[in-house]
Amino acid sequence: MRRRVADTVAILVALVTVFPIYWMVLSALKPTGEILSADPRPWTLHPTLDHFRSALGVSGFGRYFLNSLVVALAVVALSALVAFLAAVALTRYRFRTRSTILVLFLIAQMVPVEALSIPLFFQIRDLGRTVPGVGLNTLGSLVLVQLAFSLPFAIWMLRGFVAAVPPEVEEAATMDGASRFTILWRILFPLIAPGLAATSVFSFITAWNDFLFAKTFIISATENQTLPAALLVFFKPDENDWGGIMAASTLMTVPVLVFFVFVRRRLVSGLGGAVKD
Repeated sequence: MRRRVADTVAILVALVTVFPIYWMVLSALKPTGEILSADPRPWTLHPTLDHFRSALGVSGFGRYFLNSLVVALAVVALSALVAFLAAVALTRYRFRTRSTILVLFLIAQMVPVEALSIPLFFQIRDLGRTVPGVGLNTLGSLVLVQLAFSLPFAIWMLRGFVAAVPPEVEEAATMDGASRFTILWRILFPLIAPGLAATSVFSFITAWNDFLFAKTFIISATENQTLPAALLVFFKPDENDWGGIMAASTLMTVPVLVFFVFVRRRLVSGLGGAVKD
């Protein structure tokens, strides 16, 4: 009986979670008349691809897509590298400020993103005067900020995976003459690959779906705008183009699903490892 109740609850939760995605795709396929109808129906007998053509026809859509992909992949690669090295340092080495650093990582995750947008704006503006490529109106600013927000979670998660690897493995490699670099990249790195896959998914989703920082830091250089900004084209003063909004949102979801499917096996084992820790 308990098993049936649990299965029923799980199915209901899954349906509630999936329904907004279903409605988004359905609205992207509905004709405009059905979308604006006072009697909305959860199906359509006249599907159309006009809204997708409208979304793909937006000026600069391909450029926006490429910018989002560059930012997301850069954040994934850099966060995985830095988080891995930081997790090893915080797990394998003992120093005075180790506990303080871990607490600071937690505090960084607790601060609302909206509260930091204005201070970050001025910080990025000032940083751009001395460091080229990371100032306002650059993709580097988005990479830098998204990296800062993804690192605390990634480090905390990878720290558990590194701690799960017995130190005896590294000691045995040292006795065999392996250097510290070899131990890190040939032994430790493959062992925590599931954890890296799990953190990479969250980093990719966060960077790909970012809208706040993209509108805050990219002011005048429209060629450096990311894909979420393309949605603004369909918001009009008189009447919003909901079909175009839903079609563009559907297209934005596809890369996330592809990335998820690509790493899903390692993601499941990675989350399982995190729970075991």
